[in-house]
Amino acid sequence: MTSIRKGIYRMLGVVILVILMVSAWYVYEASWDRRLFDNKAGCVCQNLKASEASHWLKSHPEAQVLDVRSANEFSQGALPHAIHISIGDEAFEPKVMALDRSKPVLVYCAGGYRSRKAVEKLKQLGFMHIQHLHRGYLSWVSDKKT
Repeated sequence: MTSIRKGIYRMLGVVILVILMVSAWYVYEASWDRRLFDNKAGCVCQNLKASEASHWLKSHPEAQVLDVRSANEFSQGALPHAIHISIGDEAFEPKVMALDRSKPVLVYCAGGYRSRKAVEKLKQLGFMHIQHLHRGYLSWVSDKKT
């Protein structure tokens, strides 16, 4: 077998591996979302696309916008009126408890993983009206460019 052919097979193997990994993430994410965004016992918890989140924020001016990214990420841009409490902060829970649990909250991170973790914590802490920005700040910025 020639070295070119070996290189092509190796590259094809890498492409297949990447496709499998991305597919596995989407399957896992869908399963997680079914559990996470299941509305139960008076709790509203929704996963909103950027355009839906923008509309939702306009119709809910009382909403608290929670950015759970790092301080560096937050300093590079954020949603309007965002409150920054990093999910990596050891004092995340007490800081979040200072928010008004009776008001709706929109939570986001950069791409959606950390904010999903934050949604789980918010539900545990008794927040009853939680909105999540699907695909995070990156989707917000991308949506605003179009």
